[in-house]
Amino acid sequence: MWTNIRRIDSSDQNVAKYVFEAPNAVAESVLYKYPTYEERTVICCSTQSGCPVGCRFCGAGDNFVRNLSAVEIADQPKELIKATGMSGRDIKRLQIMFMSMGEPLLNWPNLKKAIHYLSALWPNAALLISTSGPRVPIYEDLCLLSAAIPTIGLQFSVHESTNEARNKLIPFEAKLTLGEMAIEGMYWAMATGRKPFFNYCVHDGNNSQDDAERLAELFTPDHWESTISVICERDENVAAANERQRQLALDFQEKMRALGFNTRVFDPAGQDDIGGGCGQLWFVQDWMRRNGHLAKPSIGHSMDKVHAPKE
Repeated sequence: MWTNIRRIDSSDQNVAKYVFEAPNAVAESVLYKYPTYEERTVICCSTQSGCPVGCRFCGAGDNFVRNLSAVEIADQPKELIKATGMSGRDIKRLQIMFMSMGEPLLNWPNLKKAIHYLSALWPNAALLISTSGPRVPIYEDLCLLSAAIPTIGLQFSVHESTNEARNKLIPFEAKLTLGEMAIEGMYWAMATGRKPFFNYCVHDGNNSQDDAERLAELFTPDHWESTISVICERDENVAAANERQRQLALDFQEKMRALGFNTRVFDPAGQDDIGGGCGQLWFVQDWMRRNGHLAKPSIGHSMDKVHAPKE
């Protein structure tokens, strides 16, 4: 059970970071409103404390503490919904995404229990599982659960158009190749009748027409949706990343649209001062350092630059 919960608000009051602490674990969740909680509420929550996958852009990539229990996973959106002052069932568009910290499919038994609980609590909630595609024997069970609960969505974090480049970004060896992810996504689509997403982080080295065409050959637009993300590096504030990368993402979105994709861009603007962008996890990095999990600090921002947490 969580013994300490802190809230940190962005300066524009549209995004809030929650830090959940236990004696032997830490997690972060993010709460968004678009433009009001009643109209659309989005929650990103953690499934592990730290992460064993080691993505090089992620502030949790250097350390793994432990899996979170089903209760610890479910308690995050429950706490954030409570903060909206609304019943989850009264929110017009409620989205809960398992993508803040940790690899969801490496904690599948506990995530599965949490999904059963949350879908019963809020049948209107869209439940998105975002995965880097570890090589684990649970994909058939994932298809079965997703077919039984029609609000479940699936997203693969692809990020690069070649396996060579992806291996450098995501050094975890026990992961599916791009081709294998494409196959698992097709199986999921056939089992559910819904399109999975692939998420692609655009930077100066992977934004060519060749990159777009390689993606389209693997993840065909007839069977996949596309998310283009602005990179939020672990040690850089979101405003800087947003300014530099946003146009790259928009330009690549047009390439994907020309190839027939229904494409959306995730723009982290508004999270500048709380480390709310995907992979940043400033407070997790600080907890890891204070609790002896880091040999040296890896936070690119002094914690005193962040708004003081609300009690």
